[in-house]
Amino acid sequence: MAQIYPFKGYRYNVEKVKDLNKVVTQPYDRIEAEDQDRYYQASEYNIVRLILNKGEDGKDRYESAAEYLEKWLAEEVLVQDGQPSFYAYWQEYEVEGEKKVRKGFVGMGRLEGEETVKAHENTLDAPKEDRLNLMRATEANFGHIFMLYSDEEQRIINLLDKAVKDLNPVAEVYDEDGNLHRLWQISDPALLEAVQEEMEDKILYIADGHHRYQTAVNFRNECLAKGWKSIGAEGFENRLMTFVNINDPGISILATHRLVHSLADFDLEKFLAAAEEEFIIKKFTTAAELYQELDESQNKLHTIGLKTRKDSFYYTLTLKDVSIMESLVPDQSKAWRELDVVILHKLLLEKYLSIDERALAENRNIDYIRYRDKALELLESDAKEYQAAFLLNPTPIEALKKIADAGERMPQKSTDFYPKLLTGLVLTKLNIQK
Repeated sequence: MAQIYPFKGYRYNVEKVKDLNKVVTQPYDRIEAEDQDRYYQASEYNIVRLILNKGEDGKDRYESAAEYLEKWLAEEVLVQDGQPSFYAYWQEYEVEGEKKVRKGFVGMGRLEGEETVKAHENTLDAPKEDRLNLMRATEANFGHIFMLYSDEEQRIINLLDKAVKDLNPVAEVYDEDGNLHRLWQISDPALLEAVQEEMEDKILYIADGHHRYQTAVNFRNECLAKGWKSIGAEGFENRLMTFVNINDPGISILATHRLVHSLADFDLEKFLAAAEEEFIIKKFTTAAELYQELDESQNKLHTIGLKTRKDSFYYTLTLKDVSIMESLVPDQSKAWRELDVVILHKLLLEKYLSIDERALAENRNIDYIRYRDKALELLESDAKEYQAAFLLNPTPIEALKKIADAGERMPQKSTDFYPKLLTGLVLTKLNIQK
């Protein structure tokens, strides 16, 4: 079962870095080129120079990141806490007009097999190789793996709630969406032990960070093959993680929508005529009507929204009979087959538009976008010749758990936990004996 450990985290020295807002970032895989530039300009100490370095002074970006890390450690820009600690991490945010607080804590988690750590997404080779090169160069953990555990009685968060009442946050920052992120250092030995004991019987589910987790496993295996030793909580057999209760009312999963491009013969009328065999199709004149239909169908019907570039109308497609999915993907579980994102991929994209799994993996015909308003805006913009936008409802968290328990993997971009865990609040340098 889950083995977690308090650790001596490295944090920005507030005597040298006065404004933490200027040095933290979104996770590396959420940083586009324009974000990277913005982070570079925000501060000479922005964590982007470690997690997504541009490559400077003729060095590759991994070597350059390692040099920055060593420089910042030597200059005490980053300093290590003196006591082993867990770090309570609260995120206050608003989504769809509702204010929420998601509560978790940061610790080092043991790298375990699938009996203890459940994944729900496949990983791709290129991101894993990229992160592995960074780990080899820096021997550090920067970004967190977002782990879920189940605690219906909220016993762990109740312990942490009591602890933070008497403490001041060691970090308090806002992200680009105006969400508040607060971090408290908790070092009381009795409390640390109590949290560890509560976590001992837990199964962990990866919410975000599948590539980072598998990279940590690969790095561990490399170190063991070299005969290196993992020392203490900060050793290479553990990984920096943030743990959140799957029963936390503050959890939000957003939908990730699909924008279709570069199809040689896309024709809306032909597409709708083909889809009508399996779907009930409704037509609307406004986006608001489309959104209402999607919202009302959530967790009841398998309804997908559609808008094309050259047509002024909006459409919903609701699957008539889910049994069709069994014939398409007979080797998968019922829970997997009935995911809206699977219905979109297997029926609408693959069967009717010939966008198969390989095309999806290579991002040949699909781009992904978080907000449906933004998807429709991009559809009509001249930035890229998008042909259609497919809008989805969020994947229920219960489905994630069922599919992970069954050892299955969802399609890419099936879940979008919001907000993301910021990088730069606390990190760790691995303790390796060579």
